[in-house]
Amino acid sequence: MPDAKRNQKPQLSIIGTGRLGTALGVALLHAGYSISSLVASHAQKARRAARLFDGKPQVVAARQLSTLRAADVFLITVPDDQIARVADELSELKFHAIALHTSGALSSDVLAPLQKSGWHTGSVHPLISVSDTKTEFAGAFWSVEGDRTALRVGKQIVRDLGGQSFSIRSEDKPLYHAAAVMASGNVVALFDVALEMLMQCRLSRKQARDILTPLIGSTVRSLEIKDTAQALTGTFSRGDVETVKRHLAALKKSDLADALDLYLLLGQRSLKVTGKHRQITEILKSV
Repeated sequence: MPDAKRNQKPQLSIIGTGRLGTALGVALLHAGYSISSLVASHAQKARRAARLFDGKPQVVAARQLSTLRAADVFLITVPDDQIARVADELSELKFHAIALHTSGALSSDVLAPLQKSGWHTGSVHPLISVSDTKTEFAGAFWSVEGDRTALRVGKQIVRDLGGQSFSIRSEDKPLYHAAAVMASGNVVALFDVALEMLMQCRLSRKQARDILTPLIGSTVRSLEIKDTAQALTGTFSRGDVETVKRHLAALKKSDLADALDLYLLLGQRSLKVTGKHRQITEILKSV
């Protein structure tokens, strides 16, 4: 690590002050890291983020990357389609460092211009929903990959944040990230469909959310200790044929096309999990 003593935390530059970049910066600051600079699309946005940090970090607009001062580690937390451009511009700097991007779908290969110019490159992706700057990273799992030096530093950052790291092949990152979307973002979309269904039962959106939140919480707690076959409960687990028919009739009557499509698709998956109730499978396929 450039000029850093073993017992010191590396100095960081954060490129991208959205929710993830800012939350990571705040968490790392509390873990003993110093923040050298903050980069945002506009300087004003970076200045707002800088209020959360001690030591008056350098504030830089995205178009001014050439003015960045040296740091030990550059965390690139911009949207995926901007990472390659950032790598190109950083490769023009007169110093070398470690660059870690936070994309779940992209590997460290996207940082090739930096690697060619002498930087160490890698990626660190937290498997956690980051909704605000006060996100707690302790206990989260992180996908970490890259060259040996970047891998070592990435794993250290994860440990310092109280997380656990694992590594996958670079070529598997898109599939890995799609799995993360399935378990997080798509669950939110599914929850939104369930809210819509309850609102057709003349409940308010807030009432529906209050009613369903404990249910989804109990499901998550069950999944923490059980395999999916044991955690699955309800209609498809029991094989309630007549109940499935009532559900389908209600969904058709309510004209909730998204809900009906999801019910059919996920119902078939639930039956695959149970490995039973072929009669219901035929009913779903006939719709």
